[in-house]
Amino acid sequence: MTQATGTDVIIYTHPDCAYSAAAKMDYRKRGVAYLEIDVSRQPDKVSELLEHSKGERVTPVIVENGVATIGFKGGY
Repeated sequence: MTQATGTDVIIYTHPDCAYSAAAKMDYRKRGVAYLEIDVSRQPDKVSELLEHSKGERVTPVIVENGVATIGFKGGY
């Protein structure tokens, strides 16, 4: 997990999701700081995930500057 104070990127992940891993790797490679929320370890954050995904329980959900994207490069 990469964290920065005031980060504008949040990635909701699950450890069984290959697209979550790919998204995190991409952000690390590009040097973009992000906050990872692993919903398997932080179940209290599932409601946030559902808000951003319009009720879909999928990962990753990437929230960048307030805009949510479901999936990564076409997959989830």
